[in-house]
Amino acid sequence: MNARVETNQDFQRKVRLIRLGTGQAGREPLALDHECLARMGRIEKRMAERKLKAQPTWTDVKAELAGLDRAGLVGLIQDLYALHKDNQKFLHARFGLGDDVLGPFKETIDRWLWPDLFGKQDTSVAKAKQAIAAYRKAVGDTAGLAELMVFYCEQAAGFCSDVSNDDEGYFDALVRMFEQALKLADALPAERRDGLVARLEHVRDISHDFGYGVGDEMDYLLSRYTGP
Repeated sequence: MNARVETNQDFQRKVRLIRLGTGQAGREPLALDHECLARMGRIEKRMAERKLKAQPTWTDVKAELAGLDRAGLVGLIQDLYALHKDNQKFLHARFGLGDDVLGPFKETIDRWLWPDLFGKQDTSVAKAKQAIAAYRKAVGDTAGLAELMVFYCEQAAGFCSDVSNDDEGYFDALVRMFEQALKLADALPAERRDGLVARLEHVRDISHDFGYGVGDEMDYLLSRYTGP
């Protein structure tokens, strides 16, 4: 056992000296130890291979899925469904299940834009936007996305009005979402577009009380996308 420990220690010392390019005392050039170099190469190769194997990609997953039969694939999806509520929302939206497909996404938006401050909840623009992104991936229809974006604007403006929020980053995110909602609404038939625009106009009216030029920016965006 002791001999093996000494051998490993000798090898590690050689590695350090080779990398330094010096001899034992740091003065004499070290003669190349080809066996040591070869061993170093093999170790580094194995480490690189392990690192690559530790980072699977979608290609790897797709190859495994191809080998599953129908029962196996259904079982896998069932496991994912049970794993997290976000997976359930995604699948419900993808297949149009339930009376209100948008409801769970709106609940998430409402939670992160208009939190219960007395319950020590905080806001998160990023998490509210993630709900919209998740719906886009699951379904992606323009009408549904426009509804979620308008709802986002309504909740954000309502929260700011309710608690006198003066977070400029929050306002900036609201204005950006306001513009995105207008763009999508403009692509819808008149019977769907007009109702969404009317709701955004109400958001604009509320936002004039916030200062920071929020309402003025919304005035400009409304004239740009809905003007004659």
